[in-house]
Amino acid sequence: MKNTVTILAVIAAATLAGCKTVKPLYYHGSYNQNIYQHFKADETDVGEQINQLEETVQMAENNSMPIAPGILAHLGYLHLKQGNLESGFGYLEQEKALFPESAKYIDFLIKNAKGAQGE
Repeated sequence: MKNTVTILAVIAAATLAGCKTVKPLYYHGSYNQNIYQHFKADETDVGEQINQLEETVQMAENNSMPIAPGILAHLGYLHLKQGNLESGFGYLEQEKALFPESAKYIDFLIKNAKGAQGE
């Protein structure tokens, strides 16, 4: 009985020692918090959300981490919401370049934003 417990303990220790944490595929930074604040209709200023997301993008770039899908699109949306058209469309184009599978959706957003702006 004592040998069985010892053997099981050794096997468990060896198994757990072989486990490795998986590195995240993308860097999210404050993105999840920003999305929550946005849809919660929180009183967080749009400018503050932009600053937080731009810090997230900068942190990802500084540490050579791939940025999560949607961050640049949301950042572009927030810029458009504030009337910063050049920055807004620029971020949407960056999102489309990084994630080509989102191209149709991003093109739809750009088309609607330009229509709303009267361009």
